[in-house]
Amino acid sequence: MTGLNIEWALGELDKFIQQTVMTNNSYVGNGVVSLSNKSSTAASDTEVAQQAQVVEKVFDRVIPSWRTDIELRKSNRWTRHREAAIRAKAELERQEEIRKNLGDDAPELSAAKLHSWIWSGASSLWQSGHYREAVEGAIKKLNAETQNKVGRRNLSETDLFNQAFSEQPPSAGKPRLHRMEDDGSSTFKSIQRGARTFAEGVFAGIRNPLAHEASQEMPEQQALEYLAALSVLARWVDASTLEVAS
Repeated sequence: MTGLNIEWALGELDKFIQQTVMTNNSYVGNGVVSLSNKSSTAASDTEVAQQAQVVEKVFDRVIPSWRTDIELRKSNRWTRHREAAIRAKAELERQEEIRKNLGDDAPELSAAKLHSWIWSGASSLWQSGHYREAVEGAIKKLNAETQNKVGRRNLSETDLFNQAFSEQPPSAGKPRLHRMEDDGSSTFKSIQRGARTFAEGVFAGIRNPLAHEASQEMPEQQALEYLAALSVLARWVDASTLEVAS
């Protein structure tokens, strides 16, 4: 979990788990037994809600699909959160052991570590398990940020990137994005052409099929790989120098 303070996260999860221990409200006293079907958490609902605000952020990093994968039982509003906390704690405590024993020591790709444009466009839908729509949101965000950088709202998607990364010098109303200084070399031309064709591939190979698959959900791994491709393009745009006609 790159960037995650595991010791801190475990402490917050432990606190939440302790707060959500359920106790029965039956009463025994003066020879009288009062039975109750109701139970309550060890901490007040207000305290649990405040801690939930923190641990939800941990859940989103450790088990992103917790909202859809874990059932919410009717017995108590915090049942899903409590199970997510127990699962997240086990994942953090035993992640190295699991990786070693399953034979998977490959590096992990965190969606939250992708370029900020991509993750901000995808995060809310991603966390609710709507992966196809999350990819669409990321594409829309990338397109909007590129429009903002070059100051062109009259173009979008493939046309926008083709003109932005053109090898031709900027002209009136047609600024360019240069990934390196235009020194007239074949390297400059190759890098510009690479950005153009990569962007065209993103929109032809990712964006266009999504428009025809509105009723089909996308597997999480496939969506993550698509977001990674979008993140590459976003970093190129963000890091490029804006060149305008003098």
